[in-house]
This record gives sequence, C-alpha cells and structure tokens, in this order.
Amino acid sequence: MVERTVTIVFFVFAVMAGVVSWFYVLAHDSRVVAEAANRAKSRYVTGLSHELRTPLNAVLGYVQLLERDETIPAPRHQAIKAIRRSAEHLSGLIDGLLDISKIEAGKLQVYSNEINIHDFLDQIVDMFRPQALAKGLAFEHSRAPSLPRHVRTDEKRLRQILINLISNALKFTDSGRIRFDVAYRSQVATITIADTGRGISQKDLPRIFDPFQRGEAEHQGRMPGLGLGLTITRLLTQTLGGEIAVASTKGEGTIFTVRLMLSEVSRPQGPMEPSRRIRGYEGPRRRIMVVDDNEDHRKLMRETLAPLGFDVIAIERGGECLSQIETARPDLFLVDISMPGMSGWELVEQLRQARQTAPIVMLSANVGDGSRQHTESGHDDTLAKPFDLGQLYDKLAFHLGLQWRVAGDAGQAEKPEATHRIALPASAHVAELIRLGEIGYIRGIEAKLTEIDAASHPPRQCRDGNG
Repeated sequence: MVERTVTIVFFVFAVMAGVVSWFYVLAHDSRVVAEAANRAKSRYVTGLSHELRTPLNAVLGYVQLLERDETIPAPRHQAIKAIRRSAEHLSGLIDGLLDISKIEAGKLQVYSNEINIHDFLDQIVDMFRPQALAKGLAFEHSRAPSLPRHVRTDEKRLRQILINLISNALKFTDSGRIRFDVAYRSQVATITIADTGRGISQKDLPRIFDPFQRGEAEHQGRMPGLGLGLTITRLLTQTLGGEIAVASTKGEGTIFTVRLMLSEVSRPQGPMEPSRRIRGYEGPRRRIMVVDDNEDHRKLMRETLAPLGFDVIAIERGGECLSQIETARPDLFLVDISMPGMSGWELVEQLRQARQTAPIVMLSANVGDGSRQHTESGHDDTLAKPFDLGQLYDKLAFHLGLQWRVAGDAGQAEKPEATHRIALPASAHVAELIRLGEIGYIRGIEAKLTEIDAASHPPRQCRDGNG
C-alpha cells in the first residue's frame, strides 16, 4: 500500500513537472515570438520613417528658403507659413509613431529648452483657427495674465501634445466651438481643450488612452486615424512629469486637461537664432561636399549654401566622393547615412583611413541610425532629417569656426582688424594637432599651425551671396 502511494505521488509530481515544463516552453516560445514581432515592428517603423522623412526634408527645406526670400509678396508669406506649419505637423505625427516604441524601450530623450511660451501658443492657435473656421466652428483661446513670457520645457513634446488634443477636438466636433485655455499658478500650467462635439460614451472612457482603441463615434462615422493619438499624448505627458485627465458626456462634448511643470525663466537668453537672416560669413571661401543619393536633397543643399558663399560639391555615391577628395579638398562633409552600395558609415571609415581630417556631419532620415554605436567611425556630428536650416547653420558655424554676416550688420566686416574676434580653430584642426603631437612630428605641427594662422587671418574680404 505504501509503495503504491509513493508511486502515485511520484507519478503526480512527474505529471506536474511535465505540465510546468510545458508551460515554461510555451511561455518561452511566446516570449520569443513576441520579441521577434517587436523587432519586426521596429524595423518596419524605422524604414517607414526614412521613406517619409526624406521627401519631407525637401519640403521643409524649400519652404524655409521661400520664407527668407524677400522678393515674394508679403501676402504670400502667410501661405508659405501655413505650408511650413503643416509640414512640421506631419513631422510631429511621424515622431509620435516612433515615440511609442522609444518610450516602451525607455529610450525617449527629453530636452529642457527655453521657449517664448506666448509665441509658441500663438503658433498653435494660428495653425488650428483657420481649420476650425473652415468647419464653421468658433475657436476660442485664453491664457492667464500670470503666464510668464519665457518658460523651460521640451518644446517639441509639448507641441505634439497640443497638436494631438486639438486635432482630436476638431475631428469630432461638427458644430459649436473649441476652447483652448492655459492657466498658470506656482510654475504649473493647466491646459484645457474643450469641445462641443460628439462626446465619449461611459463605456469607452476607461480605455480611451489604450493603443488602437476607437470609440463608437469613430466606428460609426468612419473617422480616419489609427487610434494612437491619445496613447501618444498620455505617454508624452507622463514622460514630461505631468498628468492628463478627460471628462466627457456623449452628445455634449469632451474636456481634456493637462497639467505640466513650466518653470519660469527669469533671465531669458534673448531672441532665438533661427529667426536671423544670414547673408554670408567672414573669411575665406569654404568648400562643402554633400554626399546624398537623393537628388532633391542635393539640390536643396546647393540652393541653401551656395548663396551664402560656400563652394558646394554635390555627389550621389560614396565611391565618387572618394575619387574626388584629393582634388576637391573639402572643408566639411555632409554625408547621408542610408545610401545604396556604400553606406554613410562605411564612407566615413574610408575617409578617415584616407587621412581626411575635415569635419563630417551625418544626415539621417532614419531615427534608428542614431542609436547605433558608430563613435569609432570618426564622424563629428549628426543632423536628423527633416531639419531646420537654423540647426544646419549652427553646425557649420561650430565645425568651421564661422562668424555669420546677418542682415542689418553689413558694416560689421569693415571694422578695424584690431577689433576682429579671435576665431577658434575648427575641431578637425585640433584633432590633427593632437594626432601629430602623439607621434612627435614637430615639422607637421609647425606646418599645421601655419595653416591655421593663415586661415584665421584672411584678407579683408567677406564671403556672401554677392561675390
């Protein structure tokens, strides 16, 4: 009897062990499948991002050139600004899709910038008021008198939050009004977006922030969208340390409330750089080699940089770049990362092996490229497409040691040389001096210092678009 009992106990334990093992294998297989699906999703989103960002960069680039064109009649500038805002809106939507994966992976970067919050809110209102009026809706906006002029926050993420919420209100409101209010107290902003739209049923409210969830109103009206806008909005709000709440009555409307810390900046740094109108730069003519397989982007770079006095060489393939570097001797490279044949990373390695010391700025329409470990490849900087021209100008000024000529300061170049600012050598020159010092090549150091000195004391002339 005892032996039989022991046998039964062992049998039961064996069965239980088998079941546990089976569940373990099943769970392991499920996890492997889920991880594979997640990797496939990331590859798809990354590839889709590249395909969308490349043409969008050309649109934004040319719009910014048109904004700087003083020959265009003033009434047309409003239309140009509308195109730019719409393109930036599209760029924000693309970023939003990618942000979900980044937040899930804990890789979303948040930047605290100083912004003029009143100008920022004016841009949001100017973007949506015409759309509301086109639907026959009233668009009302108010902000607290206590709201400071300058605050510190992540401008890009805050813009995404507001665009998502106001777009949602516009989509589901057929009559009445949309109200956008900003209250401010104790460094905390309370942002309210209220509409008189269709509202959300009590059944849908608990899952309104879940991904790919679409309420009855969306299904019945066949509204466009993937059901990700509110998911992204909540994730971004939480990432910024804030909170979001919703109240709604079906058939009467919806109110979204966002509370965020917007710290006041007591001593603002002054006007933002992108608003300046650059005419050219001081010193000798600089040569920039652009390597990009996209023809529109090559043309954009040429039409952006050539009027400022740069000698621009635009090349389609990495191999062609390598064959021309000895004769061209560029002062800086702008290299696209994703190119057929030789990639941008491979080209950088080849350039450094060929002892090219000029700064290299990588251009990427693929957000996934930024996460790769390519610090050993020797590039100096990166710029994500689509980019603001002000960002490009800042990169060029930093790596080439440029002093820009800005509209309204034409006489600045005629100042006596005694008052000329001392220009720091470019990062490529510093790197070359360090390399020569490490190998003890004294004559090489002397020659390099002579070259730097000659470049920092050019003839009294200025490069600009007029010769």
